Amino acid sequence: MKTIRLRPGKERSLLRRHPWVFEGSVAGGKADSGETVRVEGSDGKFLAWAAYSPESMIRLRAWSFDEAERIDAAFFAKRIAASVATRARLPIASDGLRLVHGESDGLPGLIVDRYGDTLSAQFLSAGTERWKATIGDALTKATGAARLYERSDTSARQREGLAAASGWLRGHGDGEVATRITIREHEWRLGLDVASGHKTGFYLDQRDNRKLFAETVRHFGFERVLNCYCYTGGFSVAALAGGAAQVVGVDSSGPALEQAVANVALNGFDASRHEVLDADVNRTLRAMLEEKRSFDAIVLDPPKLAPSAAHAERAARAYKDINRLAFMLLRRGGALFTFSCSGGISADLFHKIVAGAGLDAGVDGLFYARLGAAPDHPMTVTFPEGEYLKGLVILKR
Repeated sequence: MKTIRLRPGKERSLLRRHPWVFEGSVAGGKADSGETVRVEGSDGKFLAWAAYSPESMIRLRAWSFDEAERIDAAFFAKRIAASVATRARLPIASDGLRLVHGESDGLPGLIVDRYGDTLSAQFLSAGTERWKATIGDALTKATGAARLYERSDTSARQREGLAAASGWLRGHGDGEVATRITIREHEWRLGLDVASGHKTGFYLDQRDNRKLFAETVRHFGFERVLNCYCYTGGFSVAALAGGAAQVVGVDSSGPALEQAVANVALNGFDASRHEVLDADVNRTLRAMLEEKRSFDAIVLDPPKLAPSAAHAERAARAYKDINRLAFMLLRRGGALFTFSCSGGISADLFHKIVAGAGLDAGVDGLFYARLGAAPDHPMTVTFPEGEYLKGLVILKR
């Protein structure tokens, strides 16, 4: 087993059981991409077993802090079985759920979502790439799923020195049709495509927030709803289920909007209550202001604008601008559901950005709720970075 030694004082994160070690903390030692190494402090004492990534700023990702543990097929079978068992205990109102959430489940760089009898996985680190076949076997055994699709096509792979990869790893299907799946979420049905959809195919993390949105629309009797960055229309379906008379969805992806229209039809809602705009959200909000339009409820769920803290300042300006425009379009008594999925924007900073947007818009509002990802996307004590999705609900006064 190859050994990586850390610089003096750089062992603190591993002693706190945080799974990452950055390039600058390594004093010496090398290994192949994804190879399991023994990590030692400057005093030679054992700290962790970790996967080595020679191309990444995150040079080491810890598998285990137990010196007696072996990183082998049995290790991955045990970790995956534990993750699946945890989800089985959660009250998840869907047959679409996250089974493995990377570092939070002790499997750094591995994301696995289940959509009915199909698994969709992302192998985002050198370590998971090296153990891909073993992990695939463990996943199908632990879940009994018929098929496993790979969606390792994100920029995170590039930072690991890995090429993008996608396609069936287990099972097979009949051409493109096989990747199209319909899941149940609460009392709704939602279609997705594991081959072309965002992330692993769908935004499962917003499941409970969509339910809250439906309940809020129903409780306050909201009739006119604007869903920005609507993707495949999850919040639009929720609004219609809550009794909204008119929902407008805005997104710059034509295929996503086609699925949004299909999802509205799939749930039996009148197509005349749902309008989609293939357009830039920022320009659309400005045009609606000029047209003096207003809405009872607005959803802002933009893509990741700040993947790291280095991008936070520029992203903060973008978040503030769209929230300012939304506040101006929102009628008095209306609700703004606004989100950030950027890891570089903390919950505290996001709160300040949204508050600043309200001040710039010349409006006041009550912070009605703070939101996060659904519980199958956990944040742990030792890995607070797992909290990536932040949401606020503001009632305009």
